[in-house]
Amino acid sequence: MALIHRTTLKPTKVELLAAWLPTRPWYHGFAAPELVKAGGFRLDDPEGEVGIEFMVVTEESGAYLVPLTYRGAPLDGAEHALVGTMEHGVLGPRWAYDGCHDPVLTAGLLALIEGRTEAQAQSITDTPDREVVRSYAGQGPVPGLGAPVDTGESTEFTVPDAGLVLRLQRVLTPGSTPPDGAVGQVSGAWEQPDGSRAHALFAALQPR
Repeated sequence: MALIHRTTLKPTKVELLAAWLPTRPWYHGFAAPELVKAGGFRLDDPEGEVGIEFMVVTEESGAYLVPLTYRGAPLDGAEHALVGTMEHGVLGPRWAYDGCHDPVLTAGLLALIEGRTEAQAQSITDTPDREVVRSYAGQGPVPGLGAPVDTGESTEFTVPDAGLVLRLQRVLTPGSTPPDGAVGQVSGAWEQPDGSRAHALFAALQPR
């Protein structure tokens, strides 16, 4: 169970993302965005060591899904995926990574799709997020994921020897639904600038 601390972060997550997002091929906004944290959810690390968060941020160009992991020490071999470092008021130094390159997050995402774990509220300890919807119609567990590849709208992982791809939507489209033929999916919600709630597809496991 992830424990949510009410404390300070320097710099904040949004400040880190404001510098990092413009370097991503799927980001279509301004070079110096004014980001708003608009929603998302968390997953629990079974080992209790890594923070896992799927954050939605918005700005004038739209809404973006940013999976992040937070670690107490650098992740070996993941220098290219480092979003930045922060000082946590309780936990001390934290290394924030693009979670698509962190095996703890990708394992958690598969567990969520397959129904082996439950999405947790973003800011409340030990509270399921009932706005996150998942489904899985596959036979048995997904055998694993290939390396992530960024596109103009998403991050994609092939599923070796299964004829499938896991597509994580980076640019979110309100009202979007799983594509035809999808065998698994996760959908979620966030708050739009006008205060209304938007719901969209976050990730789909589908034929290549």
